[in-house]
Amino acid sequence: MKISQKGLYALQAMMMLARRYRQGAIKIREVAYEENLPEKFLELILLELKNARMVESVRGAKGGYQLRRDPSDIRLSEIMRLIDGPLAPFGDAEQLRTLIDRDLPHRALYQLFLDVRDAAANILENTTLADLIADPGPHATKGKRAPKKKEKGGILPMVVGGQKGV
Repeated sequence: MKISQKGLYALQAMMMLARRYRQGAIKIREVAYEENLPEKFLELILLELKNARMVESVRGAKGGYQLRRDPSDIRLSEIMRLIDGPLAPFGDAEQLRTLIDRDLPHRALYQLFLDVRDAAANILENTTLADLIADPGPHATKGKRAPKKKEKGGILPMVVGGQKGV
């Protein structure tokens, strides 16, 4: 699945705002600094999130941005759809269903794509900002030594904005 750089920045900013939920508004400059994001680009992203009523701006000396809703009420799918459009990595579900019905020799392939699409959408629909900030991640260890990373093979890097990264 591809996520744009803008989408990644939006998710990072929203996670930071979620970690500071109910602590008051946070200045754009502070979000940009803490998350290592370009401030001007972040301004545009936060404005888009504000127009979608996910964040709100506060004016004045103690002004800035804060989440409009509880982090447990903001799903990743909502943020990603706003910034990057449809979640589907293999196109429209209806289009895939049509191909499954019409292209019998390749039915299994299109069904696999539909299953992957549905699984990705399901994960994003059922993951909130609160889930992300509460979960230390899949590589966290509790009192155990982290396993050595494999040099070759394993996990492929996620594609962000058409470039390898993250």
